[in-house]
Amino acid sequence: MLTTKERLAIPPQKMPEQEPQVRAKNLCEVATGYGMEQAMTEAQRCLFCKKPGCIDGCPVRINIPEFIRHITESDIQSAIDTIKETSLLPAVCGRVCPQEKQCQKKCVVGVSLKDVEKSVAIGRLERFAADWERENGEIKIPAVKPETGKKVAVIGSGPAGLVVAADVRREGHSVTIFEAFHKLGGVMRYGIPEFRLPNHIVDKEIETLKKMGVEFRTNFVVGRTRKLADLLKKDGFDAVFVGTGAGLPLFMGIPGEDLNGVFSANEFLTRANLMRAYESDADTPIWDGKQVAVLGGGNVAMDAARMALRLGADKVRVIYRRTAAEMPARAEEIHHAQEEGVEFCYLQNPSEILGDEKGFARALRIDRYKLGEPDEKGRPRPVKIEGDFFELPVDTVLVAIGNGSNPLISQGTPELKVNKRGNIELLNPEINATYMERVFAGGDIVLGAATVILAMGEGRRAAKGINELLGK
Repeated sequence: MLTTKERLAIPPQKMPEQEPQVRAKNLCEVATGYGMEQAMTEAQRCLFCKKPGCIDGCPVRINIPEFIRHITESDIQSAIDTIKETSLLPAVCGRVCPQEKQCQKKCVVGVSLKDVEKSVAIGRLERFAADWERENGEIKIPAVKPETGKKVAVIGSGPAGLVVAADVRREGHSVTIFEAFHKLGGVMRYGIPEFRLPNHIVDKEIETLKKMGVEFRTNFVVGRTRKLADLLKKDGFDAVFVGTGAGLPLFMGIPGEDLNGVFSANEFLTRANLMRAYESDADTPIWDGKQVAVLGGGNVAMDAARMALRLGADKVRVIYRRTAAEMPARAEEIHHAQEEGVEFCYLQNPSEILGDEKGFARALRIDRYKLGEPDEKGRPRPVKIEGDFFELPVDTVLVAIGNGSNPLISQGTPELKVNKRGNIELLNPEINATYMERVFAGGDIVLGAATVILAMGEGRRAAKGINELLGK
């Protein structure tokens, strides 16, 4: 039995990765995952606290010390079984969730060593356990209680919707997921590139739900194909969950955004990730940009920049009006982008996109900025330096400044209340109940653009509410 001092002395295990110059030219996963020996060593760093802050930091409250303990005992099946008590998407969450801002932020090891990067690598261990199960035999299907005869409609097959489907189906209720696209997975498929989250991982997680008896209907746009109210009044569903996400791209409102060569990062990534437009036989085209500017500093901006490199861009620049310290993207994603050759231009922001005589983008008019007083969120406010600007030659501009909520359902459903940003408002946030009877909502349609794990937490609360409603 190791002492606390001995555990704290074990160095964090580095995640194996493709070399930057190799991975920047392919779409294979960047991080290749822990092997058994690395996972065992990393798991030994856990202090198995009596009051584990890591659980409080997890939106779905996985019993983190328990699953890590099983890894130290080489019982990986029990580790993944523990995770799946509260999460059916461990291979996804282990790859894309910002653990450094959630469970790992509250890890006592990281607190003791005064560095969150030295916390126990909870996400990497979660990924290890999920990958081990997928590669070493049949994935266990969660038990489903006897059929209740109750029907639940889930709108959207993103992380929130999948969690609701799993938790509601476990209770024996019939579940149908309606997806607008022709493929399942929501933002996990159209928004996150394969070099971060391979599609086959998403497919495998969805396959578990299918084996539980969840029905999926694709190419079904609720709000167009069928109104939300009709699902309740005409189709016999006893409850509905709305998890349509935040897929409406936002633009800056500057001159030139209508030029050829200007895209929302959302459209660019959807063409590449969902439609696989880079393949020679693809049905949808993709822009062949060589001098690319990405506007924004979040995870979507990092994904767009790194995808542009892989699709053949000669130069990719991320334009951000604050400094590196304020950039909201995950530190790991920023680091990977820098390693791969993406250039970061801080304290800069475009005020106009300039075009040529044929209507194509040719340059950005870039204003220089400095940091001023904190804004309402506490971040230093960017202040334009008057008269200090320059032109930056580009042929492609990818706008990644955020997304708004999908308005299709709310526009045709006056019973739903939405705020000025189009997000659905909740009557009871503890169970994600909306102002419309028997309708629940969660994920980005409520939060605005957020993370996979936060959407999953929303889904768990909504499922709790639905199960309570149908159990009466």
